[in-house]
Amino acid sequence: MYRLDIASRLALLPSRRNVLAAIPSALGVALLGRPARAADERLVVVTSFPEELTTRYEAEFEKLYPGVHVQFVWKQSRDALALLSDKDQGGADVYWAPALGNFPILRDRGAFQKFSVDRAALPGRLGDQLLSDPNGLFEAYDVAGYGIVVDPAALARDGLKPPKSWSDLASPAYAGRIVMPIPAKVGFSPALYDIVLQSESWERGWALLAEIAGGAELLGSGSGPTASVKDGHAALGLTIDFFAFNALANGEKLAFIYPEKTAFLPAHIAITVGTQRFSAAKAFVDFALSSKGQKLMMEADSSRHPARPDAYAGKPAAVVDPFALPPGTFYPYDAEIGRRRPGAVSVMFDLAIAERHAETQRLWRAIHAAEARLAAAPDSAGAAAVAKARKLAGFTPISEAQAKDSAFLDRFSSRELKDGDLAARWRAEISSARAEALSLVASAEQRL
Repeated sequence: MYRLDIASRLALLPSRRNVLAAIPSALGVALLGRPARAADERLVVVTSFPEELTTRYEAEFEKLYPGVHVQFVWKQSRDALALLSDKDQGGADVYWAPALGNFPILRDRGAFQKFSVDRAALPGRLGDQLLSDPNGLFEAYDVAGYGIVVDPAALARDGLKPPKSWSDLASPAYAGRIVMPIPAKVGFSPALYDIVLQSESWERGWALLAEIAGGAELLGSGSGPTASVKDGHAALGLTIDFFAFNALANGEKLAFIYPEKTAFLPAHIAITVGTQRFSAAKAFVDFALSSKGQKLMMEADSSRHPARPDAYAGKPAAVVDPFALPPGTFYPYDAEIGRRRPGAVSVMFDLAIAERHAETQRLWRAIHAAEARLAAAPDSAGAAAVAKARKLAGFTPISEAQAKDSAFLDRFSSRELKDGDLAARWRAEISSARAEALSLVASAEQRL
């Protein structure tokens, strides 16, 4: 577990992007940046990074390459995937974005071309976790960590210590003090929960998430967890560090915890296969990955983590260097299987937790109450019944094998369960498991 106290940083809030130039109407996209000069070579970069960051890179890159004008096409992940899958790729030269699933898909579609990097400076991995494409088709630009935003003062008032691991959050002591995002509504949360599912194993992970949710409030916005902690509505929020830092960097006395077995997941950069400006594209990529370019993301109004270890030299005190975190902080997250799981994670969270949240809360309160009574008055038969109830309470109808089966996972790529019969069967299986769990708890209570 690694904890970072957050005292005062400037907030980076995404702004509306002004359309300052346009490529031919046949492409149907807007370009962001200053109008190109007639003599400029135009370099088209597809991105979803905020304007505050992209304009910084535009200005610094064009100082080094005054004959090249960078124009940004701002696209969310799904739209970028469609654009770059087209034959002409929208005229794009570079794709640069925090879109973990897009880059392998586009690689497999032949959308990128290989480029070289200095592996001595850019390891392409964090501990045992691979960050970059091993064949050189896309490279990690930065990494973002997942964890828990905390109000230490609120916990201290209740005599509680901050959690150190994901499993700590399941403690009844934290019940009513936690907020967690709904993956079908919050883009970063499928990866957040998949870190738990990979590090704990699929079935144990779902049991843990269900138990945490039994003492938590569910939120439908990405900023919700950090806002709830900041406003005193909750003491603990599951989130991504980038959003927490940017939302909390205005003097609040909060902390961010990287729990044991968390992961840092990368944003990437790649050169399109269709670029007619490879030299300019490679120059931009090289700049973004250079020590100078990587340091730009750590300036006062930003809070990102470079993928280049030497860029942390002289870093602001508030910026965490993930390459220097203690051993055991990371789980070697498998991005290849993880990129196929957002749909299944979203569907299962809805079926097992979100749409029956009140039931989930009642069930786990009953289990925890029975366990507390058993601790005070041990009973072997009652303990066996409650142990079985606990296992049933965390039941998931998707098996560990299915959760590693690419063909099975791809059925949920739209993040919806369109098979009505399957949805009905899974709901019935979950309901049956929950009913049996409650019955077992009731039988145990009768013995106490």
